[in-house]
Parts: sequence; C-alpha cells; structure tokens
Amino acid sequence: MNLHVYISEHEHFTDFNATSALFWEQHDLVYGDWTSGENSDGCYEHFAELDIPQSVQQNGSIYIHVYFTKSGFHPDPRQKALYRRLATVHMSRMINKYKRRRFQKTKNLLTGETEADPEMIKRAEDYGPVEVISHWHPNITINIVDDHTPWVKGSVPPPLDQYVKFDAVSGDYYPIIYFNDYWNLQKDYYPINESLASLPLRVSFCPLSLWRWQLYAAQSTKSPWNFLGDELYEQSDEEQDSVKVALLETNPYLLALTIIVSIVHSVFEFLAFKNDIQFWNSRQSLEGLSVRSVFFGVFQSFVVLLYILDNETNFVVQVSVFIGVLIDLWKITKVMDVRLDREHRVAGIFPRLSFKDKSTYIESSTKVYDDMAFRYLSWILFPLLGCYAVYSLLYLEHKGWYSWVLSMLYGFLLTFGFITMTPQLFINYKLKSVAHLPWRMLTYKALNTFIDDLFAFVIKMPVMYRIGCLRDDVVFFIYLYQRWIYRVDPTRVNEFGMSGEDPTAAAPATKVPTAAGALTPAPAPTTTTTTREEASTSPPTKPTQGASSASEPQEAPPKPAEDKKKD
Repeated sequence: MNLHVYISEHEHFTDFNATSALFWEQHDLVYGDWTSGENSDGCYEHFAELDIPQSVQQNGSIYIHVYFTKSGFHPDPRQKALYRRLATVHMSRMINKYKRRRFQKTKNLLTGETEADPEMIKRAEDYGPVEVISHWHPNITINIVDDHTPWVKGSVPPPLDQYVKFDAVSGDYYPIIYFNDYWNLQKDYYPINESLASLPLRVSFCPLSLWRWQLYAAQSTKSPWNFLGDELYEQSDEEQDSVKVALLETNPYLLALTIIVSIVHSVFEFLAFKNDIQFWNSRQSLEGLSVRSVFFGVFQSFVVLLYILDNETNFVVQVSVFIGVLIDLWKITKVMDVRLDREHRVAGIFPRLSFKDKSTYIESSTKVYDDMAFRYLSWILFPLLGCYAVYSLLYLEHKGWYSWVLSMLYGFLLTFGFITMTPQLFINYKLKSVAHLPWRMLTYKALNTFIDDLFAFVIKMPVMYRIGCLRDDVVFFIYLYQRWIYRVDPTRVNEFGMSGEDPTAAAPATKVPTAAGALTPAPAPTTTTTTREEASTSPPTKPTQGASSASEPQEAPPKPAEDKKKD
C-alpha cells in the first residue's frame, strides 16, 4: 500500500493536484510489517518545515489528511482509472490545538504597581482574562492497527467504535488508522502567532498492536458526558503530563515504590476519615476534648475552600475540600447542642441557630482548660496574624482586597496552623491523660503525614508546604510523648463508655465490726439455691438483732457498663 499525507487549512480536502499541499508520500508499505524501516521496526518518518498562511497565524486551524491506498491506486476520486473506493482509507484531524491562556491581573494593593509583562497586560485588556490561542507541537505519529479481529458493525466496544469504519455495502471494515499524540507533553506546545513564518513538523508512521491501541484510545478519549466543561479536561491534560513524565524519566523501581506508597496513602486517608466519623458519632462525653479547636477547624476549612475556589484549583480537590467542610460542620452538632430558635428570627423571617455547650463539657474541668489555652493562644496568634497581614499587603501582589484576605489567611494558616493544635496539648497536660483522644484516626493521619514528608522531598513542592509537613510531625511526636508519660488507666471509661476492668468481677468483701472493734471480712453467702416456688411459700425470716447490724452496711453490686456510660 501507499501512504499520502496532505496538509491543508480546510477540514474537507479536495485539492489533490496542489503540490504544496502534499507533505509526504511513502510507497510499497506492507500491512502488518514490523521489520522494515531504518530501525527495522516497521517505522518511517518524514520531517519538513511548513509555510503557514496568514489565517493560521491569526488563530486559524490547520488539518492533516492521511490516505492509504493499495499499490497502483490514487486517493483522488476524480482520477477514475486510478481510484477505487474499497482500496482507499482516509482519516483527517486538526493538528493545532486550542488552549486557554489565563491572565491573572494582580497588583500591589497599596502602590498599584505590578511585575507582569506590559504586553500581557495589554492583551488581557483587549481579549479579557481568558484568551483562546492556537498552539503547535512538532510531532505526530500515524499508527495503523495490526489487527484481524472479525469486528461486526454495532458490536465494537467504546471507545474503539469511533475509530472502526465499516463499508456500507460489504459490511467489512477498513484498516484502522489512529493519530497518536499521547506522548506530546502539554509543556512542549507553543503558541502560533504572526512572528512565526514556518512551523516544523515530524510525521512518523508505525504499526500498532491491538492492546496498545486500546490503552492509548482509553487514555485519550474524553467522556461524551461533558457536563463539567472543557476547563476540567484542560486540567486533566496537565495532570496527565506529570504521569507521562514519571513514566518517561523515573527509575522503574522508584516508580513502583511511588505507586505503592500512593495506594497506601489513599487507604490510610480513607481509614482516618472513617475513624474520625466513628469517634465523634459514638462520643457521649466531651471531657478532655477541645471544643474551640473544632470551631477553629471549621473556620480553617472554610478559608481553604474559598481560597481554592478563588484560584481555580482542580475540580476533584474542590470536591474533597467541600466534603471536609461538611464533616467539620457535622462535628459542631456533636460537640454542642444546636437547635432552631423560632422565637428570635433573623430579619423577622428566618429562624436563628442557637448554640449551647453540652452539659458534659460545662460540668467538666475541660472547659476551664480550653478557655485558658485559647486565651494564651490569642497572645501569640493575633500578633502573628497582624504581622503576616502587613507583610502580605506590602510585598505581595493580589487581584483585589477579597483575594488579599483569603491568601493572607491561607498563608497564615499554612505557616502557623500547628498553633491551633496546642490547646489539645494543653488540656492533655492539665488532665494528665490522653485516653480521650481518637488515637486510631491520629495514627492514620500521622502515617499519611510521614508519606507526605517522603513526597515533599522527592517531588518539587513549595517550601511552605514542606514546613507544614514537618510541623505536623513535631506535634504528633508531642502527642506520642504525652501518651508515654500519661500511662493508660484501665479503670478509666473510654470514648465508647467502656473501661478496662472486668464488669463481672466479684464485689469486694464487706467488713463487719467485731466485738473488739476490728474489721473482719463478712462471711460469704451460702451457695444453697432455692426455686421460685420455694421462695414464695417459705415465710420471711426475721433477722436477729446481731445480724441486722451486719447486713446494713453491705455495698451495692458494681454498676454495669451501660449505667457508667449514662453517668
């Protein structure tokens, strides 16, 4: 067979006689040949400089048209003697790629100055904050799939069905042509503008096996249910670049370790999420837990959510942070009594939310220690917040005052967020106990933090994020130190209302006074048992004068675990 490659501005190509449109012609190719070519792998390539017209320079499109014909035939239908429909297969696609270029118009809010390129500022004023620009990549591969599967029309599974073309008369399918640009990284694309007179293009032809084609097709196909918009797919393309770079440049052993560690990280994150909900859902007493830290966690989660929404972060990250905010809001209902106050309405229409401390929190010494810890904390937190706000306003650029508030709070929480964990440390110190903490959840989060430490120093990340990972480790080690010095008391009731002592243990022997005034153990009850009928028919025994004094001080049996939980 022969290969004919044409380059044109038009999506439907008919100008076969124009020599300028013919980019490459390769004769005597053999279907399923894996041994020919320069490298004996069945591959051929051609490189040339394309003279681009003015329309392409001004954000126009350019297409590649590929024709395979049996030897001796021509792809032009007007050449009746040389054209045959069943001997020609055709495929075309646009080879330039339109990408959104976003311009973040930031400035110093006090001076109004910016370090951005003046040309970029002018383009942002002319075209808006988002500009669609045509981009170019110099490489593209034409694959013909070496496959003899007897496909039947209507039975080809997606996404392969969009590449298999059937003849309407015979029912046979044409050889499958696939344009492969999977390894074209997004960072290698560059914009097409009027300063470019020509564009380099390297076209390669290679056979492709069925299973590799399935992998490429599955990775490159976008979902037809495009309800999330094109912006999400642009983000996914950029995220796939990191995966491709890892596959191309990373040591195979390090890559395998990274995959395993990532899976373990996801498992630990899920377990921490599950145990956190389980702990707060079954918690009956708030003794030893910092309620104010829960409220501060809600505030911190809201700041992070608003910050990532303002900075157009990945959609998956936005969803995960939003779920975290909902969980933090749910925790408020577990640490406080929340109800709708219909007597005092907001603006006379909406019921007002009423918050009241739970009795187990008010009646314990935890509230006193919690208030004391946050009072000490405010002496450090507010001055640091003021200093960081001034620094951010003087030396950093922002889109506006709203963005300044969010970025300032986010940067402050990322830098000094560990201070919010200190009230719980202070309460542990005052109570001399750590039995009230959700240790399973803390352990899973700590393991994830250690994994984050590994990634923070292997993968390129901001310095602030690395500092954040390190300070989380420090706080957890302090928790571990407190757990070591405040040993576990088996008689203490845990968060599930259970203790380590055996509830079926026998009650201690009762001491009775003797004639000499010394205390001696009371005699153990006899083991003689009677039936219910015997007990009901026998007359009640009148205790003697001496026995009555001995039976009065007998202690009550130990309370079951459920009663302890209610207390």
